[in-house]
Parts: sequence; structure tokens; C-alpha cells
Amino acid sequence: MNTNLPPVLSFRAATKSYGSTTSPVLALDQVTVDIHAGQLTAVMGPSGSGKSTLMNLAAGLDDPTSGEVWLAEHPLHRLDDEHRTILRRTHVGFVFQAFNLVPTLTAYENVLLPFDLAGRKLRPEDVAWIDRLLSELGIAERRDHRPAELSGGQQQRVAIARALASRPSVVIADEPTGNLDTRSSREVLDLLRTAVDDYRQTIVMVSHDPVAASRADRILLIADGRIVGDHGRCTAEQISSLLINLEVGAA
Repeated sequence: MNTNLPPVLSFRAATKSYGSTTSPVLALDQVTVDIHAGQLTAVMGPSGSGKSTLMNLAAGLDDPTSGEVWLAEHPLHRLDDEHRTILRRTHVGFVFQAFNLVPTLTAYENVLLPFDLAGRKLRPEDVAWIDRLLSELGIAERRDHRPAELSGGQQQRVAIARALASRPSVVIADEPTGNLDTRSSREVLDLLRTAVDDYRQTIVMVSHDPVAASRADRILLIADGRIVGDHGRCTAEQISSLLINLEVGAA
């Protein structure tokens, strides 16, 4: 990681509140943090801690009430919905717990979806990159199958290929192993690590799972809308202890 480069994601006193001005609900409270390229960052915390709000702001799916959010050096907090959508299609890939594949499309057509939505024509180098992804993710032989014909692990592999296909600045993975068995979860985590280590991808992963988070380079702990912990690599046992202490401290 080269911290001399501009961060891929940057939050500056980012605050998000909901409800009325007289009784607002504070989902994020003055969050300042940078996410640099080439890392897998796990975001963890209790339910309602602000994890999803942080990811929504990072992807330009929501506006901060105050403060700044920068994506690939673009000020998301200053853009209207149309320009945020364009920026998101160019710079953000998504991997969801529920896979979110289009059931009527083949695996290959699902992988091409970011290009179709952005109105981008495939260049020869794009086709070569996608073919490489399908091969290295072990789904090349399933490219013409629809999601219903794939296992959960295979569907998540297709979702990862789709997220990586357009070479986004950052991939946001929301509980990517939440619907998978232990073996498939391990395989998906291996693939996410490969995306970081071999493809130099930047991934931000929301997870409740200490085992999943133990594969991350960095762990951000959120509670009550604030970042309360920023740690390097930890074992699953260490992460479990951090989360327990977080819960005990909130009690």
C-alpha cells in the first residue's frame, strides 16, 4: 500500500442524521477516515451502529447531512443524483449477501451488466479481462447458466466477477458470505483476498463474522455512528474479543 497516493475513499467529519430537526436520529457522527488503495478493509460493529450508512455514503447512495465524502478524488457530497450515479457506475463495484443476480440473464450476461448500465462498449482488453476472471474464479464452464442453475457459492463467484469486471476504484462487499456454507464462505474469502493481493483491488467489506474479518488488512469498528477502533490484521479470536468489549462498553 502506498499511502502517498490519494485515498480511494475519504470521509471528513461526515455526519448523517434522519428524522426531524427537533429530534434527529444520528446514524453517523463526525466520521473522518481514509481508505487507501490495495487493501481489504472490514467494517464491523453492532446492529444499528452506522455500518450501512457509512457504505451508502461511500457509494453515493445517500448524502451526508454535513461533512465531506470523496470517492476517487470526486466530491460525492457536492454532486447531484445523476452525477453520483454516473460516478458510481464507473468507480464502484458491489457484492451483496443475497447475490443480486438478474435471474433471466446468464452468468456471463450478469458479469457484463455494469458495462450495459453505463453504456460502455466492450474493448478487446475488457473481454480478455472478463475471460480471465471467469477462469480464475472457476466459473468459465458455467458462463451460459442462469442463477437458478448455480449453487450459492457459484452465484457469489459470478457476483464477484461482476464487481471486478469494470475494474472499479473500490468494491463494497455487504456481508458477502452471509448466505453461504462454511466451505463456500472460505472460498469466497479466498477470492476476495486474491482480488486484493493479485489484482490490487480495493475492497471494503461489512461483516459480522470475525473469521471473515480476520482475512482483512484493516478492521474499522463502528459504534453509535462513530469509528471507535482502527486495527491492523487480527485473528478471529482477537476480533471476537474486540467486539465483545464493544458490546460490554455499550451496556
